[in-house]
Amino acid sequence: MRRWLALLLSLINFGCFAQADYAREQRWADEITPAILVGDAVALTLPDGRKFLGIYAPNAKARAGVVLVHGLGMHPDWSVVHPLRSQLAEQDYATLSVQMPVMAAGVPGEQYAPLFPEAAARIAAAVQYLRNNGHAKIVIVSHSYGARMTNVLLNQPDAPAITAWVSIGITGEYSKPATFKAPVLDLYGENDFPGVLELAAKRAATIKTVRGSAQIRVAGADHFFQGMNNELVRNVKLFLDRVTR
Repeated sequence: MRRWLALLLSLINFGCFAQADYAREQRWADEITPAILVGDAVALTLPDGRKFLGIYAPNAKARAGVVLVHGLGMHPDWSVVHPLRSQLAEQDYATLSVQMPVMAAGVPGEQYAPLFPEAAARIAAAVQYLRNNGHAKIVIVSHSYGARMTNVLLNQPDAPAITAWVSIGITGEYSKPATFKAPVLDLYGENDFPGVLELAAKRAATIKTVRGSAQIRVAGADHFFQGMNNELVRNVKLFLDRVTR
């Protein structure tokens, strides 16, 4: 009851009851599904019965299952997510990239807070999907605002157990880091957004308390690792190899 009351108050503070744009989400699905080359589209289900898109690329020799979470207002085959989900699936991992709830185009990130509970529920459903498909070790790899959404999930007392979390280009500090129960890789670019760079030192100090965690700044990379996909995947895979051995 307290949890839902807190959510209601947050919605009131925004001045209106913000809504997920499910029609926009469906348009994303209609656009990207026919073009999927690695993996297959799957329908994941929330506890309330709502379905959402995932792209699952199995690997018979997978060391672990990897949930991939995209950034603000986009889709599960977008930007940094595409090379990660496709290349990791060819390098000893099964990947499941999932659609996060979106709002109308142009809505800024600070207005997404009312969607965080559904975002967290989607990531939890993705973890369960991988578990149901035989993966004992599960890692979450999330980019930008998707990392903020993942942080919200990991703060919950009933958050699913995971093997590790790779947080790519998260803005600001981590919320409630004392709730983290798995190693964290804080990965960002040398030329990342100011909001990512300004508090990098604080994030590094925070995750030192979580055994097995690390921070990596990738020289020359921007927020989206443009032209540096191979370096992005390499750093993520090195961390995953270490935490899943």
